[in-house]
Amino acid sequence: MSELKTNAMRILDAMRVSYQLHTYEPGESVDGVSVATKMGMDVNKVYKTLVTQGKGGGFFVFVIPVARELDLKKAARAAGEKSVEMIPVKEINRHTGYIRGGCSPVGMKKKYPTFIDESARALPAMVVSGGRIGLQMEIAPEDLARSVGAHFADLLR
Repeated sequence: MSELKTNAMRILDAMRVSYQLHTYEPGESVDGVSVATKMGMDVNKVYKTLVTQGKGGGFFVFVIPVARELDLKKAARAAGEKSVEMIPVKEINRHTGYIRGGCSPVGMKKKYPTFIDESARALPAMVVSGGRIGLQMEIAPEDLARSVGAHFADLLR
């Protein structure tokens, strides 16, 4: 079973952070709303991981509900940057070690400043990518924040 563990799972296991795995049959769509639907979950509980680059060159990770959009001005403010923009999809793997649709906020190549939308605080558990397409992890928002050193912020349009 250990060969099936993703980097995200290994890190959470090492930190003794509790999480529950959910799998779904990958198809052509890897967007979060499709994934939530395939798993029969409320879209407000399922979060996507977005990677941006700031004007100063640094990278920032934002975790927001799958059916919502990141407000780039609010994101920049949270990150203490003049502005941030989404990195091109083709660069996701190079900077995170993950691919689009399987990008977890846990276990990226480098530890980037991470921000979770404050809406997650109201949830007993949220769902994020487990680090591979077809694999999601359900985790308490505070545990996710602690495991990646994230801050909660108002990030939505």
